[in-house]
Amino acid sequence: MGIHQAATAHAAKSARERIGDLSGRNLREIHNRRAYRGGSGVSPVDYHRGSFPPAELDWSRLIPLIGPANAAIARYEGVLHGIPNADVLLSPLTAQEAVLSSRIEGIQATLGEVLEFEAEGIDEDESTPKKADIREVLNYRAALQEATARLADLPLSQRLLKDTHRVLMQGVRGRHKSPGEYRKIPNWIGPQGCTIEEARFIPCPAHDLSKAMATWERYLHDEAPDRLVQLALIHAEFEALHPALDGNGRLGRLIVPLFLFEKGLLSSPNFYLSEHLEQHRDSYYEQLLTVSRDGDWSGWVAFFYAP
Repeated sequence: MGIHQAATAHAAKSARERIGDLSGRNLREIHNRRAYRGGSGVSPVDYHRGSFPPAELDWSRLIPLIGPANAAIARYEGVLHGIPNADVLLSPLTAQEAVLSSRIEGIQATLGEVLEFEAEGIDEDESTPKKADIREVLNYRAALQEATARLADLPLSQRLLKDTHRVLMQGVRGRHKSPGEYRKIPNWIGPQGCTIEEARFIPCPAHDLSKAMATWERYLHDEAPDRLVQLALIHAEFEALHPALDGNGRLGRLIVPLFLFEKGLLSSPNFYLSEHLEQHRDSYYEQLLTVSRDGDWSGWVAFFYAP
């Protein structure tokens, strides 16, 4: 690895360690993998309707954490500025991020397989399950590139996210699940095949999604006291809303670098966090659940920034 790339990887790791787990995942897949404590008479946790954005946060608890997190992002941005043709030199890391983000949802493909598939020049080949997985990885990268380009003309918004979701789902297994549209039916999180009564978490009801996403978008554009705290809150809310039929986790992870880029914290959306997320996924999802179950927004933000 070259000096610039090594420095970038080190700075990115430092930023990830400060910020913690910043992205989403297909929640159904998450809890399918985890040991589900069903059959104990515990009711599902319902979406926290009406409590976003939180009226208060415990800033005395958060300030000691958000200072180092902002400093870590600033150091990483300094590294990015020192890299000539950063998008070109960092493209292997971008491809690896697409691989890891997709793997979190059970999509199995290695970076080598993706590069070999691209070299063959037949991007729409889904003739085997492996090639179908690779196509989903390539869509993740294409969606990030498309969204970044669209930010020149559009703000980060519902419209941009819907367009990004269409690219993410184009030609892959979720293409028949209303790409670019909010779901019109309920969904719930729990073991494969469970009923809604057996679920662990029930996201926002479909009939409330339009209003809830409008509230989410307004807060996205608010002048917040701290941008990284704002990112933590919009990320948690997006995962709780779970607005699409498929691809919510990947879309939630894409929001993170797009937000950092649009708000000027980074000069490019080259931010790699899926490896860290994979390492801490159980704690990450348990803490997300406490937002809806206990209203513990400050606890979530504190976890989000834990060193």
